[in-house]
Amino acid sequence: MNRETTVGAEEEGPEADVVPHLSTEDVSRRSWIRHFRRPTERPFTAQERDHVTILFGGLTWKHEKLIQAAFQGCGYRFQPLANPTLSSYHLGRRFGNPGQCNPTYFTVGNLIQYLRELESQGLSKQEILDRYVFFTAGSCGPCRFGMYESEYRMALESAGFGGFRVLLFSQNDGIKAQSGEPGLKFSVDLGMGTMNALNLGDVTNEIAYQLRPYEMVSGSTDRALDRIVEKLSEFLRTRPVFEILERSPRWLASRLAQNKKLKDVLNTLGKVREHLYGKPYSEALRFCREILGAVEVDRLRVKPTVKVIGEFWAQLTEGDGNFNMFSFLESEGAHVVVDSIGNWVMYLMHQAKANAREKRSLDAPHSHTVWWEIQKHLLNELSFQKKWTPLTLGERIWARQYRRVVESLGNVAWLLPSQSELARLAHPFYHTLARGGEGHLEVGKNVYYTLHHLCHMVLALKPFGCMPSSQSDGVQSAVVNRFPEMIFLPIETAGEGEINAYSRVQMALTEAKIKARTEFEQCLLKGGEHLEDIRAYVADHPELRNPLYHVPRQPDVAGVAANFVLHVAQRMQRRARPFAFARSGKR
Repeated sequence: MNRETTVGAEEEGPEADVVPHLSTEDVSRRSWIRHFRRPTERPFTAQERDHVTILFGGLTWKHEKLIQAAFQGCGYRFQPLANPTLSSYHLGRRFGNPGQCNPTYFTVGNLIQYLRELESQGLSKQEILDRYVFFTAGSCGPCRFGMYESEYRMALESAGFGGFRVLLFSQNDGIKAQSGEPGLKFSVDLGMGTMNALNLGDVTNEIAYQLRPYEMVSGSTDRALDRIVEKLSEFLRTRPVFEILERSPRWLASRLAQNKKLKDVLNTLGKVREHLYGKPYSEALRFCREILGAVEVDRLRVKPTVKVIGEFWAQLTEGDGNFNMFSFLESEGAHVVVDSIGNWVMYLMHQAKANAREKRSLDAPHSHTVWWEIQKHLLNELSFQKKWTPLTLGERIWARQYRRVVESLGNVAWLLPSQSELARLAHPFYHTLARGGEGHLEVGKNVYYTLHHLCHMVLALKPFGCMPSSQSDGVQSAVVNRFPEMIFLPIETAGEGEINAYSRVQMALTEAKIKARTEFEQCLLKGGEHLEDIRAYVADHPELRNPLYHVPRQPDVAGVAANFVLHVAQRMQRRARPFAFARSGKR
């Protein structure tokens, strides 16, 4: 059967068999040939902002509460969904296509569950369609992530909520801050507020995992975290909006009102400065730092440090979507180092720069163009710089603001790793221009945290059958052979298999515990002080129990306890040395 007949058969089914070989002209004349068109969806308009609630989810509760506050501060009705459960997963599988990623099942099942709850409270389906929309991430790419949007719509249709609106924030276009939805406008206030919310969510989330394994009073970290997130949410929700005409003297405001372009530029710069360096922001961070300082920690507890990497959703969610892996690791005595959304944002900007750099040579004047045709070369360079410069500026602003939050909250969390270094470390094993999921990041982070002795074990979490993560896992075998001291464990998550996953983690964690204990004993021996003497010294010096006290990290030491005994031993010896000199008569 030739190509033309095949086209007809796809449209008409069995009846197409009686149609003789059709030419291209015959096919073009047939009215029954219909091409696929993406279904048109009722838009979310600006007039609906006051009465339509935007639903979202899939992040940690810290991120979600802070993002909600940032959107509410800009006049949106924004509401996070509850953490998805196993029942959400089964509901998503019931109405979705088979073979999808479990983030799809958990997310859409959780959404359907919430819409059904609204219906049980007395809302009609039409009222639900009119008063709620769903905001989520999407992308085009080589894995099933590119199908999430259509899967959500299909599952909603199957569940009886056909026509429910899904607003998509593309992974590729998201760095340009364009949603394409008139009701969801990314203004300067919303963009800067969301950036602050993401950074604050990242840092507070990591602080919780840095302190909780060492807290002296059980639950004190979580109680402090609740107060911190509440304070920061209130700040993001109620912060005054900067307007240049309101902040300027009357004589200047009247002149600016007559020059719209100048007014808009100064207003934008003023908003950016207020969001990043305004006094209310600094005061809120200072208040949160004081709350953290009230938590007491015991850094002499020997715990293996486990760095969690993997697919974006699986490594971030805290619940059934990754077998509650974070709480399980902590219950098994591990110190968990979580990843951040900021790291993913920096990766997107780094990849956009890499793509622009490669495209620069493709768009360059052809070889037959003589070198003195300077105009063509300059135009190509200008086109490149228009893409490169904003991305470079964006990288520096994001990294600087992340560092500022880390420093303002006591330097408890770690800084964002260098994307250039991650790419350099990964490239011998995984090409940095290969797209899909987190690309080279999984390999790069595994090498980075092992090479710099920042953890005892790396745990990679990913959905069952995730193609980009499966590619990374295939490469990781070569990485492990290159770094034999590495403890690397990949875990595929789904709606089942929890017991098997826990068993595998426990076996790897046993090795990590031995590694951490050996490291601690070597550092204790190197420090030259008995553990009982160190404990007594810490008891006499309360600043050493303060979570904001800075303990220098030794280059080849990963464990918190191992670094701590070396530091305390050095402090004890410095205090004792003057007395030793006095007894020997030296000056």
